[in-house]
Amino acid sequence: MKRVYIYKGFERFWHWTQASLIIFLAVTGFEVHGSFTVFGFEHAAMFHRVASYMLIVLIVFAIFWHIVTGEWKQYIPTTKKLKAQIMYYSFGMFKGEKHPTKKTELSKMNPLQRLTYLGFKLVLIPVTVISGIIYMTQKTLDKNNIVVIKDFSLDSIAFWHTLGAFLLIVFLIIHVYMTTTGHTPTSNIQAMITGYEDLEDEEDETTEVKAESKDKKVKPVKETNS
Repeated sequence: MKRVYIYKGFERFWHWTQASLIIFLAVTGFEVHGSFTVFGFEHAAMFHRVASYMLIVLIVFAIFWHIVTGEWKQYIPTTKKLKAQIMYYSFGMFKGEKHPTKKTELSKMNPLQRLTYLGFKLVLIPVTVISGIIYMTQKTLDKNNIVVIKDFSLDSIAFWHTLGAFLLIVFLIIHVYMTTTGHTPTSNIQAMITGYEDLEDEEDETTEVKAESKDKKVKPVKETNS
């Protein structure tokens, strides 16, 4: 194994801050819906609004960071080894099989993760955030005669926002579970805290492949004189 610096400082800050804000927004949001009482309705509504603005600012900075650093390339979808990755998560990892893809500093995510996180960033987050903004500012939008409120009822906007919240919670639960599928149950979490992760050494892997190839070679048959 080789210790590699995988996750940069802002990447770790963005990851943990985003996760904290989403959890806090879920708690305050469901309290506003009357599911339970923690802060009280008025405080929950105020906290939810403030946290939502913080999340929007974080998203803007994250988009800028991804573009400037070129990290957006990590999310380019690919079907290469996608089936093998699905089979690994479905059956292989429970049988102790080897991971079909290799994580590197330039390729941090496997094909299934790329598709999942791309959908998270391009569909789930935008739907939840945009519906939330419209829901919060609907009185101002109505006052200024913005057409979008006339085209969509407030109930439908609330539905999409709540659906997005539930899907975010499902994503969070699955994401937490998947972090336990590393070399150890806590290795992925530790990597997102320190930035360093223990990965397979390319030299060792190349040596292993050469050794296997050598063993598979058929020895030539010596000719005998009759």
